[in-house]
Amino acid sequence: MTREEKSQVIKDLTAQLADTSTIYLADISGLDAGTTSNLRRACFKANVSLSVVKNTLLAKAMESSDKDFGDLPQVLKGNTSIMISETGNAPAKVIKEFRKKSEKPLLKGAFIDEAIYVGDENLEALANIKSKDEVIGDIIGLLQSPAKNVVSALKSGGGKIAGILKTLSEKEG
Repeated sequence: MTREEKSQVIKDLTAQLADTSTIYLADISGLDAGTTSNLRRACFKANVSLSVVKNTLLAKAMESSDKDFGDLPQVLKGNTSIMISETGNAPAKVIKEFRKKSEKPLLKGAFIDEAIYVGDENLEALANIKSKDEVIGDIIGLLQSPAKNVVSALKSGGGKIAGILKTLSEKEG
């Protein structure tokens, strides 16, 4: 790879890092072609971009980025794949699901909305992070709950009142 090609790759990676708030670094070394293909398919279905990167180029892109990646450059050893997603927990869920059949991918680290996670032991916690849409759904559900209770009370209460009035009017007649 020529110096110009390397500088172009660094520029592209820096732009990718700037455009996203969810970046996972994983080790997929040792996976055969078929398993790697299955992992790529699983990532595609979950709207996760998966690509293998050179550690030195990714480290330089992290350095030239405006974001603070903390200790993440230290995990750039061996085989590194970068997983990029708009949803914070999507790559973790893909890795967790995929590991039911395989020992890899291993989570090296993650950068999610300026929070940094280093090590595979964080996989469970990252998979359980709620996405923005899930949190919005929970909030809407909580806001709708009191209104539903009032409506159902009025419906059942209204039926009781109408029944009582009907009974009283029949007795008078």
